[in-house]
Amino acid sequence: MAARLLMALGVAVAALLLWRSCYILSEGEIALRTRFGLIEAAQYSPGLHLKSPLEEVHILDRRILTRAYPGESFLTRDQKALSVDFYVKWQLLDAVRFFQVTGGDEEMAGLRLADVARDRLKSAVAGQPLTRVIADPRGTLGEAGFNDISAAARELGIQLVDVQLQRIDLTDDVATAVYQRMQQSQIAQAQQQRASGVADAEKIRADAERKRAEILADATRQAQRIRGEADVRAGAAYAKAYARNPEFAAFYRSMQAYRNTLGRDGDILVIAPDGEFFKYLHSASGR
Repeated sequence: MAARLLMALGVAVAALLLWRSCYILSEGEIALRTRFGLIEAAQYSPGLHLKSPLEEVHILDRRILTRAYPGESFLTRDQKALSVDFYVKWQLLDAVRFFQVTGGDEEMAGLRLADVARDRLKSAVAGQPLTRVIADPRGTLGEAGFNDISAAARELGIQLVDVQLQRIDLTDDVATAVYQRMQQSQIAQAQQQRASGVADAEKIRADAERKRAEILADATRQAQRIRGEADVRAGAAYAKAYARNPEFAAFYRSMQAYRNTLGRDGDILVIAPDGEFFKYLHSASGR
């Protein structure tokens, strides 16, 4: 009975020692081995690894990590109060340094990095108006501010990947002012476009009137020229015809005079019947 108990105890101790002597790393992880608080070695390859039972293994994530920090109060240069959510992305750079500074605590590292990012973001936002802060994903955080945060991250053994504003909430007063400004801007743009349209319409109308006048003037000029040429030709034709038969010409002119004089209703003409005007109205028997 005692032998069985000793055997079971031996198996348990062996299993404990085996469990304490191996560890497994997956992709994206790194392990630090420490003995009595002192760093012994770092393993970077994934898989099964062995260690001394006296060593402790600290597994760290070397993928890109993101930490979000909501509800931060910022104030713009034009005294607009904002509630801002921002996030910080970082990645493990120096595992030994990271463990020495933070003890391998990712949350602690994120909070310390967020404190620096918060200060730089507040300084950047405080130097710019609300419109520029909203338009910039980094809240107008310049290269110098980003470099300051990166330097702070390297002190922690990590590398800064990105820092950006995630959401900006406006207070009711600020939101109303922003909406009114947007409305006024839209109204101004509409008025400007309307005025530009009216000016374009006037220009098009003036061009059309000018072209119309030019076309009419040209048509009138061509019509007068054609009419003048026709009159000349007609006069030449009449003169040639009259020269061939003067008596017919006199008869034709008399007929035209009769039509123009006697052809209108209501006209009364008093003239001597033996005058020259009635020369061709006498009957053939009276001649």
